[in-house]
Amino acid sequence: MRSADGVDDYFRDPHGRYLVGEGFLHWYASADLCGFILWGRPSEAHVRRLVHVLDVELAPAAPHASLVDARRLEAADPAAFAVLVKYMQTREKSFGTSVQRQALVRPEGVAGAVVGGFYTLLTGAYPSKVFTEPAAALAWLGQPEARAAPLLSKLNDLVAEATGQSPLLRELHQAMKGKLPDINLSDVAREMGMSERTLQRRLKEAGTSFQAELNAVQVRMAQGLLLETDMKLTAVAVEVGCASLQHFSSLFRKLVGESPSAWRERQLGKSSAESEPDKAPEEPIAPTGTEPAKS
Repeated sequence: MRSADGVDDYFRDPHGRYLVGEGFLHWYASADLCGFILWGRPSEAHVRRLVHVLDVELAPAAPHASLVDARRLEAADPAAFAVLVKYMQTREKSFGTSVQRQALVRPEGVAGAVVGGFYTLLTGAYPSKVFTEPAAALAWLGQPEARAAPLLSKLNDLVAEATGQSPLLRELHQAMKGKLPDINLSDVAREMGMSERTLQRRLKEAGTSFQAELNAVQVRMAQGLLLETDMKLTAVAVEVGCASLQHFSSLFRKLVGESPSAWRERQLGKSSAESEPDKAPEEPIAPTGTEPAKS
Protein backbone atom coordinates (compact mmCIF):
# COMPACT_ATOMS: atom_id res chain seq x y z
CA MET A 1 0.00 0.00 0.00
CA ARG A 2 1.10 3.55 -0.66
CA SER A 3 0.17 6.82 0.99
CA ALA A 4 -2.58 9.04 -0.42
CA ASP A 5 -1.90 12.73 -0.95
CA GLY A 6 -4.72 14.03 1.20
CA VAL A 7 -8.42 13.22 1.62
CA ASP A 8 -9.54 14.24 -1.89
CA ASP A 9 -6.83 12.13 -3.49
CA TYR A 10 -7.77 9.17 -1.27
CA PHE A 11 -11.44 9.42 -2.22
CA ARG A 12 -10.58 9.48 -5.93
CA ASP A 13 -8.55 6.26 -5.78
CA PRO A 14 -8.44 4.50 -2.37
CA HIS A 15 -7.60 0.93 -3.41
CA GLY A 16 -4.08 -0.15 -2.46
CA ARG A 17 -3.57 3.06 -0.49
CA TYR A 18 -3.84 4.48 3.02
CA LEU A 19 -4.43 7.83 4.70
CA VAL A 20 -2.91 8.85 8.04
CA GLY A 21 -4.67 11.32 10.33
CA GLU A 22 -4.03 12.40 13.89
CA GLY A 23 -4.75 9.34 15.99
CA PHE A 24 -5.97 7.17 13.10
CA LEU A 25 -5.01 5.42 9.88
CA HIS A 26 -7.54 4.34 7.23
CA TRP A 27 -6.44 1.75 4.69
CA TYR A 28 -7.71 -0.07 1.63
CA ALA A 29 -5.66 -3.22 1.00
CA SER A 30 -7.91 -4.03 -1.96
CA ALA A 31 -11.43 -3.35 -3.19
CA ASP A 32 -12.78 -6.14 -0.97
CA LEU A 33 -10.86 -5.40 2.27
CA CYS A 34 -10.31 -2.15 4.16
CA GLY A 35 -10.38 -0.78 7.69
CA PHE A 36 -9.03 1.75 10.10
CA ILE A 37 -6.75 1.82 13.14
CA LEU A 38 -7.06 4.02 16.22
CA TRP A 39 -4.38 4.74 18.81
CA GLY A 40 -3.67 6.93 21.83
CA ARG A 41 -6.46 9.23 23.01
CA PRO A 42 -8.32 10.57 19.96
CA SER A 43 -10.22 13.74 20.77
CA GLU A 44 -13.65 14.74 19.48
CA ALA A 45 -11.97 16.83 16.76
CA HIS A 46 -9.80 13.88 15.68
CA VAL A 47 -12.82 11.57 15.39
CA ARG A 48 -14.75 14.17 13.39
CA ARG A 49 -11.92 14.09 10.84
CA LEU A 50 -11.96 10.28 10.89
CA VAL A 51 -15.70 9.96 10.20
CA HIS A 52 -15.31 12.27 7.22
CA VAL A 53 -12.77 9.80 5.81
CA LEU A 54 -15.05 6.82 6.56
CA ASP A 55 -17.43 8.00 3.84
CA VAL A 56 -14.95 6.48 1.38
CA GLU A 57 -16.47 3.07 2.26
CA LEU A 58 -20.01 4.05 1.30
CA ALA A 59 -21.65 3.32 -2.07
CA PRO A 60 -20.53 3.23 -4.78
CA ALA A 61 -17.74 1.39 -2.94
CA ALA A 62 -17.50 -2.31 -3.83
CA PRO A 63 -18.83 -4.83 -1.26
CA HIS A 64 -16.04 -5.38 1.23
CA ALA A 65 -15.00 -6.71 4.64
CA SER A 66 -13.92 -4.16 7.26
CA LEU A 67 -11.45 -4.39 10.14
CA VAL A 68 -11.52 -1.82 12.96
CA ASP A 69 -8.37 -2.14 15.08
CA ALA A 70 -8.77 -0.20 18.34
CA ARG A 71 -6.38 -2.26 20.51
CA ARG A 72 -3.91 0.63 20.75
CA LEU A 73 -6.46 3.00 22.27
CA GLU A 74 -5.41 4.20 25.70
CA ALA A 75 -8.73 5.84 26.56
CA ALA A 76 -12.17 6.26 25.05
CA ASP A 77 -13.08 9.93 25.23
CA PRO A 78 -16.89 10.13 25.80
CA ALA A 79 -17.39 13.05 23.38
CA ALA A 80 -15.28 11.37 20.69
CA PHE A 81 -17.10 8.06 21.19
CA ALA A 82 -20.45 9.84 20.86
CA VAL A 83 -19.38 11.37 17.53
CA LEU A 84 -18.52 7.95 16.11
CA VAL A 85 -21.74 6.36 17.41
CA LYS A 86 -23.91 9.16 15.98
CA TYR A 87 -22.13 8.96 12.62
CA MET A 88 -22.70 5.19 12.40
CA GLN A 89 -26.31 5.39 13.55
CA THR A 90 -27.17 7.85 10.77
CA ARG A 91 -25.31 5.90 8.08
CA GLU A 92 -25.70 2.31 9.22
CA LYS A 93 -28.14 1.36 6.47
CA SER A 94 -25.86 2.91 3.85
CA PHE A 95 -22.90 0.96 5.18
CA GLY A 96 -25.08 -2.15 5.06
CA THR A 97 -25.05 -1.99 1.25
CA SER A 98 -21.26 -2.01 1.01
CA VAL A 99 -19.91 -3.65 4.22
CA GLN A 100 -20.39 -7.42 4.13
CA ARG A 101 -19.08 -7.94 7.66
CA GLN A 102 -16.99 -6.01 10.16
CA ALA A 103 -14.59 -7.15 12.88
CA LEU A 104 -13.61 -4.93 15.81
CA VAL A 105 -10.42 -5.53 17.78
CA ARG A 106 -10.84 -3.98 21.21
CA PRO A 107 -8.18 -2.76 23.65
CA GLU A 108 -7.60 -4.05 27.19
CA GLY A 109 -9.13 -2.67 30.39
CA VAL A 110 -11.82 -0.04 30.79
CA ALA A 111 -11.34 1.32 27.28
CA GLY A 112 -11.89 -2.19 25.96
CA ALA A 113 -15.18 -2.51 27.84
CA VAL A 114 -16.40 0.76 26.34
CA VAL A 115 -15.26 -0.04 22.81
CA GLY A 116 -16.55 -3.62 23.05
CA GLY A 117 -20.09 -2.33 23.61
CA PHE A 118 -20.09 -0.29 20.40
CA TYR A 119 -22.28 -2.66 18.37
CA THR A 120 -24.96 -2.81 21.07
CA LEU A 121 -25.75 0.80 20.11
CA LEU A 122 -26.42 -0.10 16.46
CA THR A 123 -29.21 -2.06 14.81
CA GLY A 124 -27.00 -4.63 13.10
CA ALA A 125 -27.29 -3.79 9.41
CA TYR A 126 -24.36 -6.13 8.71
CA PRO A 127 -22.66 -9.00 10.61
CA SER A 128 -20.16 -7.79 13.23
CA LYS A 129 -18.02 -9.38 15.92
CA VAL A 130 -15.59 -8.20 18.62
CA PHE A 131 -12.11 -9.73 19.01
CA THR A 132 -9.01 -9.24 21.14
CA GLU A 133 -6.50 -10.24 18.42
CA PRO A 134 -6.32 -8.95 14.83
CA ALA A 135 -5.27 -12.32 13.35
CA ALA A 136 -8.48 -13.95 14.64
CA ALA A 137 -10.48 -10.99 13.37
CA LEU A 138 -9.05 -11.29 9.86
CA ALA A 139 -9.68 -15.06 9.86
CA TRP A 140 -13.35 -14.37 10.67
CA LEU A 141 -13.40 -11.89 7.80
CA GLY A 142 -12.39 -14.73 5.50
CA GLN A 143 -8.76 -13.74 5.04
CA PRO A 144 -6.29 -16.66 4.80
CA GLU A 145 -3.19 -16.49 6.98
CA ALA A 146 -0.98 -16.15 3.88
CA ARG A 147 -2.67 -12.81 3.20
CA ALA A 148 -3.41 -11.74 6.78
CA ALA A 149 0.14 -12.07 8.16
CA PRO A 150 1.89 -9.73 5.68
CA LEU A 151 -1.03 -7.29 5.87
CA LEU A 152 -0.78 -7.06 9.67
CA SER A 153 2.99 -6.66 9.43
CA LYS A 154 2.58 -3.79 6.96
CA LEU A 155 -0.11 -2.10 9.08
CA ASN A 156 2.04 -2.42 12.21
CA ASP A 157 4.92 -0.76 10.36
CA LEU A 158 2.66 2.08 9.19
CA VAL A 159 1.38 2.71 12.72
CA ALA A 160 4.92 2.60 14.10
CA GLU A 161 5.97 5.19 11.52
CA ALA A 162 2.93 7.37 12.26
CA THR A 163 3.38 7.24 16.03
CA GLY A 164 7.18 7.29 16.09
CA GLN A 165 7.23 4.08 18.14
CA SER A 166 9.49 1.20 17.21
CA PRO A 167 8.07 -2.33 16.76
CA LEU A 168 10.08 -3.42 19.81
CA LEU A 169 8.51 -0.84 22.12
CA ARG A 170 5.06 -1.42 20.68
CA GLU A 171 5.34 -5.14 21.46
CA LEU A 172 6.84 -4.43 24.88
CA HIS A 173 4.06 -2.06 25.87
CA GLN A 174 1.41 -4.50 24.72
CA ALA A 175 2.97 -7.25 26.84
CA MET A 176 3.25 -4.93 29.84
CA LYS A 177 -0.38 -3.82 29.66
CA GLY A 178 -1.53 -7.42 29.83
CA LYS A 179 0.49 -8.14 32.97
CA LEU A 180 -0.16 -5.11 35.17
CA PRO A 181 -0.31 -4.81 38.13
CA ASP A 182 1.78 -7.96 38.72
CA ILE A 183 4.69 -7.59 36.36
CA ASN A 184 8.36 -8.45 36.19
CA LEU A 185 11.12 -8.47 33.62
CA SER A 186 11.32 -12.26 33.39
CA ASP A 187 7.65 -12.79 32.51
CA VAL A 188 7.60 -9.99 29.93
CA ALA A 189 10.78 -11.21 28.24
CA ARG A 190 9.37 -14.74 28.09
CA GLU A 191 6.15 -13.52 26.47
CA MET A 192 8.20 -11.64 23.88
CA GLY A 193 10.17 -14.80 23.11
CA MET A 194 13.57 -13.65 24.32
CA SER A 195 15.83 -13.83 27.36
CA GLU A 196 16.00 -11.10 29.99
CA ARG A 197 19.51 -10.22 28.87
CA THR A 198 18.47 -9.94 25.20
CA LEU A 199 15.52 -7.72 26.04
CA GLN A 200 17.68 -5.48 28.22
CA ARG A 201 20.32 -5.24 25.50
CA ARG A 202 17.79 -4.31 22.81
CA LEU A 203 16.21 -1.69 25.04
CA LYS A 204 19.63 -0.22 25.80
CA GLU A 205 20.35 -0.04 22.07
CA ALA A 206 17.04 1.83 21.70
CA GLY A 207 18.15 4.32 24.34
CA THR A 208 15.74 3.23 27.06
CA SER A 209 15.26 0.63 29.80
CA PHE A 210 12.63 -1.79 31.05
CA GLN A 211 11.86 0.38 34.07
CA ALA A 212 11.50 3.55 32.01
CA GLU A 213 9.05 1.88 29.62
CA LEU A 214 7.16 0.29 32.51
CA ASN A 215 6.76 3.69 34.14
CA ALA A 216 5.45 5.15 30.87
CA VAL A 217 2.89 2.35 30.52
CA GLN A 218 1.82 2.72 34.16
CA VAL A 219 1.17 6.44 33.75
CA ARG A 220 -0.71 6.01 30.46
CA MET A 221 -2.93 3.33 31.99
CA ALA A 222 -3.47 5.54 35.04
CA GLN A 223 -4.56 8.41 32.80
CA GLY A 224 -7.16 6.18 31.22
CA LEU A 225 -8.52 5.14 34.62
CA LEU A 226 -8.56 8.73 35.88
CA LEU A 227 -10.58 9.82 32.85
CA GLU A 228 -12.93 6.89 32.48
CA THR A 229 -13.70 5.97 36.09
CA ASP A 230 -14.29 7.63 39.44
CA MET A 231 -11.70 5.43 41.13
CA LYS A 232 -9.82 6.95 44.06
CA LEU A 233 -6.17 7.70 43.50
CA THR A 234 -5.16 4.91 45.86
CA ALA A 235 -7.14 2.39 43.83
CA VAL A 236 -5.60 3.66 40.58
CA ALA A 237 -2.13 3.30 42.10
CA VAL A 238 -2.86 -0.33 43.00
CA GLU A 239 -4.33 -1.05 39.56
CA VAL A 240 -1.18 0.08 37.72
CA GLY A 241 1.21 -1.67 40.11
CA CYS A 242 2.60 1.19 42.22
CA ALA A 243 3.56 0.24 45.78
CA SER A 244 2.19 3.40 47.40
CA LEU A 245 0.12 6.46 46.66
CA GLN A 246 3.11 8.70 47.20
CA HIS A 247 5.17 6.68 44.73
CA PHE A 248 2.34 6.83 42.17
CA SER A 249 1.88 10.58 42.59
CA SER A 250 5.63 11.22 42.29
CA LEU A 251 5.89 9.08 39.16
CA PHE A 252 2.86 10.73 37.57
CA ARG A 253 4.16 14.22 38.33
CA LYS A 254 7.58 13.33 36.93
CA LEU A 255 6.22 12.12 33.58
CA VAL A 256 3.19 14.37 33.15
CA GLY A 257 4.29 17.53 34.92
CA GLU A 258 1.39 17.76 37.39
CA SER A 259 -0.26 15.68 40.08
CA PRO A 260 -2.85 12.99 39.23
CA SER A 261 -5.69 14.93 40.86
CA ALA A 262 -4.76 18.20 39.14
CA TRP A 263 -4.52 16.43 35.78
CA ARG A 264 -7.89 14.76 36.30
CA GLU A 265 -9.52 18.07 37.30
CA ARG A 266 -8.13 19.84 34.26
CA GLN A 267 -9.19 17.06 31.88
CA LEU A 268 -12.67 16.71 33.31
CA GLY A 269 -13.20 20.36 34.18
CA LYS A 270 -13.74 19.72 37.87
CA SER A 271 -13.10 22.29 40.58
CA SER A 272 -10.16 21.92 42.88
CA ALA A 273 -12.55 21.66 45.82
CA GLU A 274 -13.60 18.21 44.61
CA SER A 275 -10.08 16.86 44.35
CA GLU A 276 -8.55 14.42 46.75
CA PRO A 277 -5.05 14.83 48.19
CA ASP A 278 -2.18 13.21 46.35
CA LYS A 279 0.14 12.89 49.31
CA ALA A 280 -0.03 10.03 51.77
CA PRO A 281 2.42 8.22 54.05
CA GLU A 282 4.93 6.15 52.16
CA GLU A 283 3.42 2.83 53.14
CA PRO A 284 2.67 -0.19 50.99
CA ILE A 285 -1.01 -0.23 50.04
CA ALA A 286 -1.10 -3.63 48.43
CA PRO A 287 1.37 -6.29 47.41
CA THR A 288 2.34 -6.01 43.77
CA GLY A 289 4.58 -7.92 41.43
CA THR A 290 6.38 -4.81 40.21
CA GLU A 291 10.09 -5.14 40.74
CA PRO A 292 12.88 -2.70 40.00
CA ALA A 293 14.26 -3.62 36.63
CA LYS A 294 17.85 -4.35 35.89
CA SER A 295 18.69 -1.74 33.32
